[in-house]
Amino acid sequence: MNYEKFCSQILEADSKIRFATVYDEWTVKIAGGLREGLENILSEHAEKELVSLSILDWKARKEMAKWLGKTKYTLAEYEKVKRFSFYLGDDHLLLVSAEKDDDTNVVVDEVIKLYYENQT
Repeated sequence: MNYEKFCSQILEADSKIRFATVYDEWTVKIAGGLREGLENILSEHAEKELVSLSILDWKARKEMAKWLGKTKYTLAEYEKVKRFSFYLGDDHLLLVSAEKDDDTNVVVDEVIKLYYENQT
């Protein structure tokens, strides 16, 4: 999959999506980033910490998959933004943040649709 294209399509799909980035299981950024023209709410250190915690959570959820099935996504709603984690197979994690008033179902449906459209 062309992850850079995938992240760009996510940002193009919804103007309230602030951030779309793919990471590997070692917290290495593969593609994507913050929407052009926006300022990051988090410091660089805080962003790295949040990514590390998201990766740890992803690994823990992989263990639970034995009983519950694979996790498709998780959502954390903060006072300022919504943060989604989408599990792209066993090797990649997509983090998406959106404005707090963005429609959760629309974001989830659009990201999943784009993911399957980009499978090659």
